[in-house]
Amino acid sequence: MIAKIGRSGNLYGALAYNQLKVENENGQILFANKMIETANGHYSVAQLAQSFAPYLIANRNTEKHTLHISLNPDPNDKVNDDKFREMAEEYMREMGYAEQPFVVFKHTDIDRSHIHIVSVCVNEDGKKISDKFEKMQSMNICRELERKHGLIPVTDKEHKQNDKVFRPVDYRAGDVKSQIASVVRHLPNYYQYQTLGEYNALLSLFNVTIEKVEGELQGKMKQGLLYIPLNEKGERAGHPFKASLFGKNSGLPALELHFAKSKEALKDHPTKPTIKAAVTTALRSTSDEQAFKKQLGDQGINVVVRRNDAGRIYGMTFIDHNSKTVYNGSRLSKELSANIFNDYWNNNIKPEIKAPIELQSKIIASNDEDLPSEKPHHLFDFLNTSENHEDGLIEALGGLIPDAQGEDYEEKDFANKMKKKRKRQRGQK
Repeated sequence: MIAKIGRSGNLYGALAYNQLKVENENGQILFANKMIETANGHYSVAQLAQSFAPYLIANRNTEKHTLHISLNPDPNDKVNDDKFREMAEEYMREMGYAEQPFVVFKHTDIDRSHIHIVSVCVNEDGKKISDKFEKMQSMNICRELERKHGLIPVTDKEHKQNDKVFRPVDYRAGDVKSQIASVVRHLPNYYQYQTLGEYNALLSLFNVTIEKVEGELQGKMKQGLLYIPLNEKGERAGHPFKASLFGKNSGLPALELHFAKSKEALKDHPTKPTIKAAVTTALRSTSDEQAFKKQLGDQGINVVVRRNDAGRIYGMTFIDHNSKTVYNGSRLSKELSANIFNDYWNNNIKPEIKAPIELQSKIIASNDEDLPSEKPHHLFDFLNTSENHEDGLIEALGGLIPDAQGEDYEEKDFANKMKKKRKRQRGQK
């Protein structure tokens, strides 16, 4: 099952979109939580909106106060109304919205039945309900609902067959500038990284590297960035592009702001201990770099190793595609610094590291019968970009698509039609 989460400042539009389905006999209201009841059980948009009014009046400063979620089972799943109601309640409860008013609509105008949930993300006191790690939490809930209700597991690859994704840059395909642009404009929306080195490690998975340049302009020292395409061997494969060509969010000032925000967000990130435990366990249980990368790759963690011309390892970066976080080894632990890996892989000096016992239970184990079976992530190793590996990266990235912010294009089309209708009405007056 796939969940799409959308946020906006237009409650009336979200309600009108869904209620129109009901009025056109292409939908029905399945469930209403903490909503004002009507005498006959039928609602108008205005009647639905009344239940949310106190929350919006109390709203302090949350611009996108409206929550619009769609839950989409596999087309081959046969889900009756009772099960849809139960899943909607469970999903909202686990997402932290059990005490909020929300209304559940079932849509039947396409081959696969699915539900939409409309609510508000500010509580009775007008405070915003935290959406920290929302996407990861939503994915975990969907996996649990699939297991509990016997639904067909939905893989990322199936989900994205008809979606537009941005891929690793292929310098041979031409239009390299546009390819790089599609990567650098969207990565900051998904991943958290704290340094230029961590950002560069993430970019390397997309066959891109950056260089910091300095120069004097009108008597003042200026700094800038160059984005450079790479080939399958990690070598330069074209001329560099100035960061300014990709918009202000690709330059140093915007990146430094992103670094600061990421540093704050990652300070107490709940998945950091899990990543550290996974890396530590892989280091203890493998004997070479290839096996180490494979073991972490199966858990959705890419490893980027940086070496100097003499082959000495001077940098280790771990990219967790589950939580969309990037860590240098030394940031995870002093025991995971580049020197440790260099001594082990280059000098055969095995580190004496004990796996954190209290964290071992958090590491996904393939022989744990209590956990649902999941196919491993097929991530490609650094500097290896064959077609199969490229597809694996895209699959593991969990749908890094330009419209992955939860926009519903059917809803968007409806909103545009409403705007045109209002304009025509004003013109007639």
